[in-house]
Order: sequence, then structure tokens, then C-alpha cells
Amino acid sequence: MSSVEISKIETQYAEKYPLSQQQAMVARDVFPNGVTHDSRHHEPFPVCVSEVHGCTKNTLEGHQLIDFWMGHGALLLGHGHPDVVQAVQQQVERGTHYSASHELEEQWGRMVLEMIPSAEKLRFTSSGTEATLMALRIARIATGRSKVLKLAGHFHGWHDQLILAADSVPADGDWRQPGITAGVHGDLVVVPPNEINAVEQAILEHQPACVILEPTGGRWGVVPIRDEYLRALREVTSKSETLLIFDEVITGFRVSPGGAQQEYGVTPDLTTLAKVLAGGLPGGCLTGRADLLDYLEYDHPSGLKMKHPGTFNGNPLSASAGIAALKAIKNGEACRQANEASAYFRQGLNEMFADKNVNWVAYGDFSLTKILPNYEGDPPRDDQFLPYKNDEDRINRPVSPQLTRAFRSASLLHGVDLMGWGAIMSCQHTEEILQTAIQGLAEAIDLLKTESLVP
Repeated sequence: MSSVEISKIETQYAEKYPLSQQQAMVARDVFPNGVTHDSRHHEPFPVCVSEVHGCTKNTLEGHQLIDFWMGHGALLLGHGHPDVVQAVQQQVERGTHYSASHELEEQWGRMVLEMIPSAEKLRFTSSGTEATLMALRIARIATGRSKVLKLAGHFHGWHDQLILAADSVPADGDWRQPGITAGVHGDLVVVPPNEINAVEQAILEHQPACVILEPTGGRWGVVPIRDEYLRALREVTSKSETLLIFDEVITGFRVSPGGAQQEYGVTPDLTTLAKVLAGGLPGGCLTGRADLLDYLEYDHPSGLKMKHPGTFNGNPLSASAGIAALKAIKNGEACRQANEASAYFRQGLNEMFADKNVNWVAYGDFSLTKILPNYEGDPPRDDQFLPYKNDEDRINRPVSPQLTRAFRSASLLHGVDLMGWGAIMSCQHTEEILQTAIQGLAEAIDLLKTESLVP
């Protein structure tokens, strides 16, 4: 794939988004690569958005994009849900930070306790990353053990202890990253996903404080997980007195009102939440067994109190948005609509890929869709389809950066804003909108074909 071939798409891209290009050039003077999140980086430049509505974005140029990022998964209800907007508008006038306890944080927390099966007590944080960091620290205090076991390819935020092994398997098997010490690296045990025997062996050998995973599969389901694995994992961790932590930052309130743990009937010891929790504003929490959360108390019988400040923990603005969002989600209708929309999208994509005769496949669970290019396995037969029979080595492999870059530019040229090789759905994605998106992606594939970027 030559730079000349890519440049033809990029020329059209630059012509369609000149104001975004100008803004990107200015932003580079302020931010590394001109972005404030690694996932927003795109070459030759990212699009710049001015406003959002429902499940669409408007760029600086006035072009409308169908949004499949949805606030990185936070916006199950879509952009600008009226109940959330009203709650935030009213709260801004009252105050955004009280530096004191307030009724809203208790109301928000009580809703979490009512909706999440594992929740007995909780502590708010400002993000999912902070929640997983707290989960590990409490697990170590409670068990007296130091090591942490995670599944390869599972993402739990960017802090030192869990960012390792969060991507596809490196060719040399070396998970190390710049800036993370050998000591931190040595405290992490990594096993393949979906292999319960590997977990049992690792627990026996390393005696970790906890096992942490995304309960639908790493990075919102690249390699999906099924309930039988979760049940086996619950049994293994219980027998070994190893704490089980579900990272439901993405799946919480999205898979179902009670998250993946409600859907699968498997209750972890601790659960991390964020994204949907705060209705589109910053906010996360750690919840779970009361005896574990009690390590945050000053008068814990052990004398081991976990220190936890955090300027914006449970702030009233995020609390107001979170309460409004959870009230709208509690009856399960928004989850159902988003899940059905994603299933419809996956089916439509696979039909389109077959019509275009490209060896790509769409798969996924609930309201999360993944696209796997260069697929050489059996064709999908239903929505329970797992590519390569869920072989982690064949699914969780890097995609050519050149193809990824070209596909993103081509998709944006045709009005579709995918989150990498995937899509996160909201309850605002109607069949009509999804049909428009599928047509846009079909045209993007046609453009890739004319440039010989796909066969």
C-alpha cells in the first residue's frame, strides 16, 4: 500500500474538511499531536466537531456525521437527552462544586446500589481509570497480597498497574511500556482470555490479590466472553479467596440496567463503573461488598484505612446528570433499543460485506459492534456468531495501520464516524439512520477498492 494510493483519499478528505485541518494545525501548538486523547489522533488530521444532536455530530464545516463513538460509550441515551440537559442546567445555577456533602451524591449512589447486583456500598471517583486503581488498592489491603491477574487484551484505564497487556499481543510477547517500572510490571500476571485452566494455574502459582476483567471481553468485546466462563471464574476465585473484579466501565447500565453481571447472573466482589454512570459528564465509582468498601473508613478494625481524596468525586453537576440518566435507563428500554440497534447494524454490515465481496465481518454482543477486516473464517450464521470460533490469537491481531487510516478517512468522507474498527450504539440509532450509515460505509469500501486498498 503506497503513500500515493493513500494520498488520493487524503486529498478528498482535506478538501471536505478544510476548517478541521486549520484547527488541527493550531491545536498542535497546544497539545501533543493536537489531541487530548490517543483515540482521537488521526492522520492527516482529525475532524473537529462543533455540536451534537441525538446520534449525530456536526463538524466545523457543517457536515453531519453519524456518531458511533457516543461519548466513548458514555451516551447510551444519545447526545442532549432532555432530562439530562434540564438537570444539568438547573444544577449549574445552584453550583458545580460545594466542597461539602450534599443530597445529590447520596441519591446518585443509592440508585447505583439499587441497580447493580454486587453493590452494597460505593465510593465515587472522577473516572473509570481512578475506579480500577482504587479496586486494586482495596484488593491488596483486604487480601494482604500484591499481585494482580488480568486477561490479555483487556483495558482498565491508563494507570501503570493495568495499562500493560491492554492491546493486541506484541509479536515479541513483551508487554513492557515506557515509563512503567520493572517492579510494577512484576506485580502483574497476564493470562489468555477464555482459558479458565490458565487462570487456575496462575492463581496457584502467583496467589494474586484479585482477578480483573471486562465481563463481555477486552476492549468492549474484541474477543467476546460467554457466561459459562464467567461462572467458572467466579467459582475458581471464590475457592482460592481471590477477589473477582468486574470492570463495567463500559458495560455498566449499558448491557442491561444492572450491567453484564445482571445479564449473566454472576456477581463479582467489586465492580468499577463510569461512562453511562454520569450521563455524559465525568464520573466513576467503585462499588461492591460492604466489607471491602469499609477499608475506606477511618475506624476500620484492622487499622488499615485506604487514603482517597479526589477534588471532583461525586460533584453535584455530575451527580445531577447521573441521576437523570439512570432514571431514564432504569426500566431497561434504552438498553433494549441500543442492543437491538446494534444487532440490526451487524446484520446489515455483514450483508453489505457479502454484496461487496470483501472479506470483512461484523460481530459483537449487546450494543457493541466490532468489524474484523481480512477475515478468513466461516461466515456468520446468526447474531451469536464468533469469528474464528473465538480464537484469541486470530481475532486479537493488529490491523494494518495504513488500512485503518484509509478506512477512517473514507468513512468520514461518507458521513460515518466509527470508533476505530467498531461502533458503540445509543437508543437514538434508528433503523433509518443505520441504513444510511451502512450505505456510507459501502461507499467508503468502494473508495478503498478504487485505490486498491482492499481486494
